[in-house]
Amino acid sequence: MVTDRFAGLPLLPTTVVGSYPQPGWLVDPEALKQAGVPRLRARGIWRLAGEALAEGQRDAAILALHDMERAGIDIVGDGEAGRESYSNQFATALEGVDTETPGNTIGRSGENTPVPRVVGPVRRSRPVAVEAVAFLRAHTYRPIKVTLPGPFTMTQQAVNEHYADDGDLAMAYAAAVNEELLEVFAAGADIVQLDEPWMQARPKLAHDYAVPAINRALQGATGTTAVHLCFGYAAMVKDKPSGYSFLPELEASLADVISIEAAQPGLDPTALASLPGKRIMLGVIDLNDPQAGDRRNRRREAAGGAAARTGRASAGGAGLRHEVPAARRRLRQAQGDGRRRPDGAGRTGVAGVRNARPVIATTARANRGVVADRADGE
Repeated sequence: MVTDRFAGLPLLPTTVVGSYPQPGWLVDPEALKQAGVPRLRARGIWRLAGEALAEGQRDAAILALHDMERAGIDIVGDGEAGRESYSNQFATALEGVDTETPGNTIGRSGENTPVPRVVGPVRRSRPVAVEAVAFLRAHTYRPIKVTLPGPFTMTQQAVNEHYADDGDLAMAYAAAVNEELLEVFAAGADIVQLDEPWMQARPKLAHDYAVPAINRALQGATGTTAVHLCFGYAAMVKDKPSGYSFLPELEASLADVISIEAAQPGLDPTALASLPGKRIMLGVIDLNDPQAGDRRNRRREAAGGAAARTGRASAGGAGLRHEVPAARRRLRQAQGDGRRRPDGAGRTGVAGVRNARPVIATTARANRGVVADRADGE
């Protein structure tokens, strides 16, 4: 289903992957830095408590929303202002999960990470993100995108002590996500995105059960659906591969859109030819690069040219206002190149990308206001 709110979008609409910097009056940056990317609850990061915390989270959501609107972002969100990480709010709200006596797993960066233990049937007993979606819908006429953690990634971020195998656990998580997704759409979301960064980190396991779990999570969706994958936060992962170890498999998913990090790793866009039936949400901002705007301008400037700087990427709309037009220019160029086949040794075009319909540009996910130069997905 495509809502009327999509009708006025440009050919290459822009959005934000998910999270946005949180204000310092709401979150203690040092506490958040110590928490890293929490799999358990990290209540110590908040500077407020009780109803004041809930009010502060709503205020921060409005700030993020208005910042995106001023910057010209077409498909907006609340910046995940009320979350401690992209996954722990939902994952720790489910029945059957023990967060008081956690287990441990090896994180994507090789560190030992405390995670929930699954000790009983995983069930969703209450809405988790629905109230925040309804609040956001009441404050903007623009299309809104909402993120939920994907079932495969949540399975990798837990210790399974109940189900016969992790495939069964992933399907249980998928059923819980599906219940939330249907209510999120009913509350006014136009796009719901499942965050699945761990498919890239563990492709062999993803091949075994990721797509069936994703399809169960998206079953019966009444709006546009997306799946996001990436290589990890820019501040933590510097040397990223130039290709995905799990991408063509998503052609078999029910997702309408595949969202991928592309700028920092310098992704070869010909990889998108493996997704002919999907729309592409292409990450076009490298959050490991603090300078906003066109790289060519900066190269001319470094060489003594007269090109002026286009601004700094920041937690404010000023950086985004410069980034959005540059992102559209790069995507238009990519779309134009996609009409040509490779035409010479050592020169690669974007053959086949036109079939994948690269219609949405994304700015990258910021790290909760502590390190604003992280790309999405840990």
